Amino acid sequence: MIDQVAIAITGVVAIWLSQDKRENFRKYASIFGLAGQPFWFYSAFSAEQWGILLLTFFYTAAWFKGLKNHWFKPSTGLCK
Repeated sequence: MIDQVAIAITGVVAIWLSQDKRENFRKYASIFGLAGQPFWFYSAFSAEQWGILLLTFFYTAAWFKGLKNHWFKPSTGLCK
């Protein structure tokens, strides 16, 4: 039950923030998306929903991509 509530809250907040017009708000979508992933893993594993469990790996990768793009500056390197 707690996992379902956490999934609902983090998921709705992540989706809502991802559509915000303000860049400084959109960047938090990946934080909330990643915060929900452990609950997705637990819920899918506990219910033996192997397809959903597989999808959680892809969703986690997508949220990490958002984290990287919005929170970490790209390295400038020596050549531009």
